[in-house]
Amino acid sequence: MAHFLPSPVLQPYIKTFLILESEQGMVNRILPDTSIVIAFRLRGNVSFADNNDTQAFPQSTITGIRESSRLVDYKKGSSNLLIIFKEGGAAAFFKEPLHELGGISVSLDYLIQRSKVNAIEEELAAAANDSQRILIVERFLLSELKKTQTDLLVSEAIQQIRQSKGDIKIKDMLLNLPISRDPFEKRFRKITGTSPKHFSVIVRLKHLIDNYSSYTSLTDAAYAAGYYDQAHFIKDFRAFTGLAPLDFFKTPPEW
Repeated sequence: MAHFLPSPVLQPYIKTFLILESEQGMVNRILPDTSIVIAFRLRGNVSFADNNDTQAFPQSTITGIRESSRLVDYKKGSSNLLIIFKEGGAAAFFKEPLHELGGISVSLDYLIQRSKVNAIEEELAAAANDSQRILIVERFLLSELKKTQTDLLVSEAIQQIRQSKGDIKIKDMLLNLPISRDPFEKRFRKITGTSPKHFSVIVRLKHLIDNYSSYTSLTDAAYAAGYYDQAHFIKDFRAFTGLAPLDFFKTPPEW
């Protein structure tokens, strides 16, 4: 696994580029995240399991924000290049409302002309190394960049959710924002790809998981995350990860 920082002009929109190589093959549990992701399969095969149905990823895939975890099977010898967007960053490249991608993974030509997708796939296949591949992807992104101004209201809402570690009510968030609830939620979904409530749940549970220690009881961790009902916490956690808390922490995800 190798991370590459985007060039300065793309840093407002892209969190990181990630090269995932699996020489021996592996199955990883991918948790819901606040980032929309584009994945280019460079070689080998990758599949995922949803509702007991196994499906292969297209060669170039865009994945929206999910509500539950997904088991991804990286076959032996597979290699993938991932573009991981910052929250709201993908909206600068696509005209379509990003909540339409919620919970799904589709071929990139769902949003971008097939001829353009074919061209970048061919360039990536011919590249000699990862540095060249990153340059190819950056040129592609810059050619698709449609707007350079961020939505300051949505950015402020994201910041509030982050600062509260996801433990914030929408009505409290709106106290400091010059907008009513319905238009705010519509605007937030269009730009981030999900609702502010679901975004907060992801931030809340990922913060709990990232900061959990075996020396801390799950009850204390749940209370620290703002859960005052153990049953509610376990229900949310199982929906988020696909596992009960104790089972999940025995074998946490690779990434």
